[in-house]
Amino acid sequence: MATTINQKQNFLKGIIKENPVFVMLLGMCPTLGVTSSAFNGLGMGIATLFVLLMSNIVVSLVKSQIPAKVRIPAFIIIIASFVTVVEMVLEAFIPFLYEQLGIFIPLIVVNCLILGRAEAFASKNTLLSSILDALGMGLGFVIALTVLGAVREILGNGSFFDMKFIPENYNTFILFILPPGAFIALAYLTVIFNKITMKIN
Repeated sequence: MATTINQKQNFLKGIIKENPVFVMLLGMCPTLGVTSSAFNGLGMGIATLFVLLMSNIVVSLVKSQIPAKVRIPAFIIIIASFVTVVEMVLEAFIPFLYEQLGIFIPLIVVNCLILGRAEAFASKNTLLSSILDALGMGLGFVIALTVLGAVREILGNGSFFDMKFIPENYNTFILFILPPGAFIALAYLTVIFNKITMKIN
């Protein structure tokens, strides 16, 4: 029973208590760079979740075979391999999203969230724990980027997942789809998220 509770906490911590964006402030480059719409945020979040999950699985499986001196370079090679898969799949099947995310797709390789989980967690824990850790952290990242993208898109463009709900002749806060708007929206969402989670805890 204790193991089940621990694994549940292991999974949930990435969504709430240790949310990568709103609590730990990790992966700020894609968080601020691609979240001008909910669709972009969701796409980047899912791509990062896939890379995080697969790299955690591989690192957990081969950790005992990797010499300590080349541990970090080995992790980077593993992560880069899955990023290449994501990049090729997006370019082939979702070219619109591939063009929108641009340089931020290959930059997943150096996302401190992914390398951090590989080094701090997957290399020291069991396969099951590493999978749950990746799913929790990844889902936390997906939720954060999608919410941030949705808020910026609604306020800045009057639409949600590219569905316009404000007439063209109405003014929107265009600042929110510009780079400064990313900082403003993230700051307010971080405050709101932490106030809510403090009450839950």
